[in-house]
Amino acid sequence: MNYQTFEPHQDLTPLIKCYWTLESPKEISPGKQTIVPDGCMEMIFHYGDPYIQYTDQEQHFLQPRCFVIGQLTRPLEIEPTGETGIFSVRFHPDGFIPWATRPIKEMENTPLSLDLLFGNEGRMIEAQMLEATSTAQRIEHIEAFLMHTMMETSAIDRMVKSAVDILLTTNGQLSVQSLSLQTNINRRQLERRFSSAIGLSPKQLAKTIRFINTLRMLLKNPSTSLTTVAYANAYYDQAHFNKDFKALTGLTPGEFYKDNLKMSAIFYSAD
Repeated sequence: MNYQTFEPHQDLTPLIKCYWTLESPKEISPGKQTIVPDGCMEMIFHYGDPYIQYTDQEQHFLQPRCFVIGQLTRPLEIEPTGETGIFSVRFHPDGFIPWATRPIKEMENTPLSLDLLFGNEGRMIEAQMLEATSTAQRIEHIEAFLMHTMMETSAIDRMVKSAVDILLTTNGQLSVQSLSLQTNINRRQLERRFSSAIGLSPKQLAKTIRFINTLRMLLKNPSTSLTTVAYANAYYDQAHFNKDFKALTGLTPGEFYKDNLKMSAIFYSAD
């Protein structure tokens, strides 16, 4: 798999973490891939063949070619149907709000077509992105679309942005009570504003950020013991670590190096 990331225009940097592309030839025996929650929403364009998304072991559907997927609160199982060619916009945790045409909380774990979210403008950018012949063209098209469709940035909740920055700086190793004290806002209001701006609670986002940091440590230092990694990331004990690991990957730590996390490993070892 060929994975590359690209920096957004400086005017979009506060909202967009990166653009990324993933390309891979058709596999003879494709298998399921597990995408772990990372606290970021994505706008995805399949210029290759689309992917199947599983809702459970038996039920599945074909993803739209172009869509926004809301916050993941559980592992996402997908499977290629042919050749992989993906261009994606990865938003910061609180970055999608200027383009939200419906409540973000209602979008969780769900791929919503650009037609549904943006109407005719969604159909136009879909056609442009699928017809483009290079990453440079796709970046040019998507940035024009994002600049044009962006609503007033006053919609951005500065308090939430500050709280997200604190969680990122502390690698998610901060209680909601401590976050409430640092932002000088009561816990109930903090949770309500997080839900509106991000689609996750502060506790969910902190848990996700901490786990992604843990995942990076495992990928960069595969010989490190799981116990060492758990304590380095402020898990109470091995059982606490195992519980979060299972909740966010669908696997036990002992199953971590199997091929069905290959795509997630590519994403987070490259960050």
